[in-house]
Amino acid sequence: MLQIDDKKNRTHSRVPSDAKEFHETTKRDALRHLERELERLIETAPVDKKDAFREEMDSFAKLFGRFLQEDGPSVAWNRIEKLPPGAVKDYSSLKTPTNNEHIRSMLNKLVVVKLNGGLGTSMGCHGPKSVIPVRNDLTFLDLTVQQIESLNKTYNANVPLVLMNSFNTDEDTEKIVRKYKGFQVNIYSFNQSGFPRISRDSLLPVARKYEIDDNIEAWYPPGHGDFYESFQKSGLLKQFINEGREYLFLSNIDNLGATIDLGILNRLLGETDGVCHEFVMEVTDKTRADVKGGTLIQYENKLRLLEIAQVPNEHVDEFKSVKTFKFFNTNNIWAKLDAIDRVLNEGSMNMEIIVNNKTLDKGLRVIQLETAVGAAMKCFENAIGINVPRSRFLPVKKTSDLLLVMSNLYSLKAGSLVMSPQRMFPTTPLVKLGDNHFSKVKEFLGRFANIPDIIELDHLTVSGDVTFGRGVSLRGTVIIIANHGDRIDIPPGAILENKIVSGNLRILDH
Repeated sequence: MLQIDDKKNRTHSRVPSDAKEFHETTKRDALRHLERELERLIETAPVDKKDAFREEMDSFAKLFGRFLQEDGPSVAWNRIEKLPPGAVKDYSSLKTPTNNEHIRSMLNKLVVVKLNGGLGTSMGCHGPKSVIPVRNDLTFLDLTVQQIESLNKTYNANVPLVLMNSFNTDEDTEKIVRKYKGFQVNIYSFNQSGFPRISRDSLLPVARKYEIDDNIEAWYPPGHGDFYESFQKSGLLKQFINEGREYLFLSNIDNLGATIDLGILNRLLGETDGVCHEFVMEVTDKTRADVKGGTLIQYENKLRLLEIAQVPNEHVDEFKSVKTFKFFNTNNIWAKLDAIDRVLNEGSMNMEIIVNNKTLDKGLRVIQLETAVGAAMKCFENAIGINVPRSRFLPVKKTSDLLLVMSNLYSLKAGSLVMSPQRMFPTTPLVKLGDNHFSKVKEFLGRFANIPDIIELDHLTVSGDVTFGRGVSLRGTVIIIANHGDRIDIPPGAILENKIVSGNLRILDH
């Protein structure tokens, strides 16, 4: 006869709570061990740097504690609501002011912030990405300074430029900024945090001492969501509020479309709808090229940013759908300065943690905990999106983007790129350049005698060992593929329209 062991059964019924208790204990242990290691790390800091370093490590410990507590996706998919009417304003509904005095008064309430923490290594360049020449030998930073100076001169205004550097870019940027001394722009900079990378196996910091330069691989800048806290710690937030400034406009330094927009500024400071919008995210229509970009959702009665990393695996295809989620985040953000101060002081700044897994050169697997600046949207009152034209999103991440901004598709006007009126469509061509021969800026430039005419280009794919002579025109869809061991030289003055050029230079109609 089957015997039932009551005692055994009772033990089994407690398994779920035992498992939960075990997880809670291991989490508490992990946090305790981490805090002990951070304390050792703080002891290695020079006396005059110790307090600031402790504050930074406390911020990191808080982030790590949150990482341990978070279980599963931060968004329950079935609780995502439809965007309410008016959540995303149409750019065409904005009015651009014409009264110079009114514009000057608005500009004097604005601060421009550029995220300048990235290096140009992915494009084969040394030093900050912001110093890569992108047009007429002018760098991202040159163009930014020109744009702001042009507005300051035109309206006799005083818009300051603030650069958020990382430990990777700080020293080089400080040297470069000196050349703008004679310009009519006040330039400030501050450093975002430097956090220790965590071993994926032990959950302990890889870093052993304070000096980042001695072991740069052990440290990382924790994403642009770190902006708010670092900005406040730098003292600049308070300084600008005391000067009577009200809003900041923040964007990536490599987005050449992110210029000061008087229509948006007027919506915030001039012709408001009777509501104080503490946070505005510029979004633009999603295309097939942007399916992985963050989007806007309504969740728990708040507008918020949804990133692909937060999406449960079974819903990734839905997230990428252009029909379901029409917009994506350009990372052009407008935020009210005193609201940032209030949210930070209340301790209610809460951004989803992005877990970035990396493997270092010696095979050590590490975790970086990061946050995104747009994820703070849900912490502010009356946040809205503005659906801006594609021209306000012109990032240069690869040499294929560089080809577009260097071409006759654009002209340069007071530091801003303006699309040629000869272009029939407002969209930019889709350009794909092979990684092996075009990914590094120096090699890319060496393959073009000058940048082809692409006013009428829709799509370009280039793969393999291909060079372009002077005065080439590309129109419609052009595909050029040099097979391994072959080389294709497009002759000077060639006009390629809807052509496929293959390994032995056969030219076919597309």
